[in-house]
Amino acid sequence: MLSARTLFQEIHADDEAFGLFCSIAAKGEDQGGWENGRIARLVEDQELAPKIARHGADEEKHGRIFNALLRKRGLSPLPVPDSTDYTMILERQGIGLAHSRLRRDEPLTEADVITYLAHSRVTEQRAAEQMQLLCKVFGDHPELGRAVRMISADEDNHLAYCHEELLRLAARGHGRRILDTLNETAKAEIRTYRDVSLAVMGQMGAILRWPTAKRMALAAGIHAVYLYERAGGWRRMTTLKMPERRNALGGPAQVEALD
Repeated sequence: MLSARTLFQEIHADDEAFGLFCSIAAKGEDQGGWENGRIARLVEDQELAPKIARHGADEEKHGRIFNALLRKRGLSPLPVPDSTDYTMILERQGIGLAHSRLRRDEPLTEADVITYLAHSRVTEQRAAEQMQLLCKVFGDHPELGRAVRMISADEDNHLAYCHEELLRLAARGHGRRILDTLNETAKAEIRTYRDVSLAVMGQMGAILRWPTAKRMALAAGIHAVYLYERAGGWRRMTTLKMPERRNALGGPAQVEALD
C-alpha cells in the first residue's frame, strides 16, 4: 500500500535516496537564508529588518541540520537537479523578489516588501505542512526526530510572522495589493509544487528502481493533489488571520544544530 509513511521510510532506508532528499532540502534552505539575509539588509523598516534576519538565520540553520544528517550517515551532498529546484523555478516565473534585484544595493520599496511577505506566506504554508507530515512519520525517530521537530516549530513561527506582518500592512491600506499578490503567488506555487514533486519522485523512482505501476500511481496522486488545489485548495494559502503566537520572530534565532 502506498502512503506517505512508507514512501518516506523507503527513501530514508536508502543512502542515495536519502542523500538526494537531504541535498534538495539543504539547497532550498540555504537559498532561503541568503535571500532573507539580503532582504534584511535592504529593507528600511527597522522593526521588520531583525525579524527578516531571524527568518534567514533559521533557514541557514535548517540547511546545516540537513547537512549534519548527511554527515551522520557518512554521506556527502549530491548535485541537485534543476527540475527539483523549487525556489529558482518560482523565481523564473516572476514570483518573489528576483536574485538580481537582491544583489543591487538599493533599498526595498514597500511594494517589494509586500511581494516578499506574500511569497513567504505562500511558501511557508507549504513548508509548514510538509514538516508536519514529516513529524508524523519521523517525530519519534531516534535519528531524525529532533531535527524534524525543530524545523517544524521554526516553520510554524515563520508562517505566523508572515500573517502578522501582512495584516499590519493591510491595516495601512495595502489590502488589495496584498490579496492580488497572494493570489498570483499561490496559483504559481501549486503548479511549481506539482512539477517539482513529479521531478523528485522521478529521481527517487530511478534510484529505488520502482516498478512502472508504482511510478504511475505516485504521479497520479501528485496530479490529484494539484487538481484539488487548482479547484480551490490554493485559497488556504491566501487567507490571513492574526496568529495565536504574536511576534514569533521577535527574538534571536536558536543556533542549535545536530553536529
